[in-house]
Amino acid sequence: MRDQRRKAWMTILQLISNLLWVVGLVVGLSGFYLLLDYRQSSIYFSHIYIILPAVLALCSAVLLVVSGFLGSLKRIEDSPILQGLFVYLLVVVFCLESTASVLAYFHSTKLDSELASLAGVFQEYTGSSQDPKSLAVDVTQEELQCCGVHDYRDWLDTSWFNVTGGELVPYSCCNSSFPSCNGTVGQPWKLNTQGCQVKLEISFQFLLDLIIWCSPAVFLVELVMFVILGQLMRDQPLRKYQELNK
Repeated sequence: MRDQRRKAWMTILQLISNLLWVVGLVVGLSGFYLLLDYRQSSIYFSHIYIILPAVLALCSAVLLVVSGFLGSLKRIEDSPILQGLFVYLLVVVFCLESTASVLAYFHSTKLDSELASLAGVFQEYTGSSQDPKSLAVDVTQEELQCCGVHDYRDWLDTSWFNVTGGELVPYSCCNSSFPSCNGTVGQPWKLNTQGCQVKLEISFQFLLDLIIWCSPAVFLVELVMFVILGQLMRDQPLRKYQELNK
């Protein structure tokens, strides 16, 4: 009866270990896409600290995958060393995820101030594809379908707008639904209506929220793991005693 119960616990452990891989994949993707978004928009940020949650999430993802592999091993049932290593990895993952979650929450409340350099980058726009700042602005406006910092009217106060004769905003402001758009402010309905700051904040907020909510998910999975490991470790001395007396 005890052996059957032990086998049942072991089966559950192996199944939940597969869940660790899934959680690790989600955590890893959230960190990866946060790094990717930062790489494309780094010129708008005043510092690089926002990538810390992403780095910690990626480290957690790697350890979650390793933990899932250990938990799926049949040998873990009778190996105190593997069990100890498994518990150690889960504790490290919990610490990393908790720290990533706290940092992600902190940065999610500071996105507006962290994007303070955005307006300055738009002011320095030259329209040249050789200029990194101008290229970044065009890529951002095209990919996020936005125009200006808050809306297209932000371009009216830039030196580039004056150079064009006070008639045009960058072509990257054009709404893709209007192929005939040439960036003229006389036809504002052909331009993207939302500003880029809002779009950037929404994009980063989603990824930061994902990292935040991954932390309780990891905690719940690990809690179940600890309960199962506790049952296996409690039965282990009795099983060895029975084997010695056979």
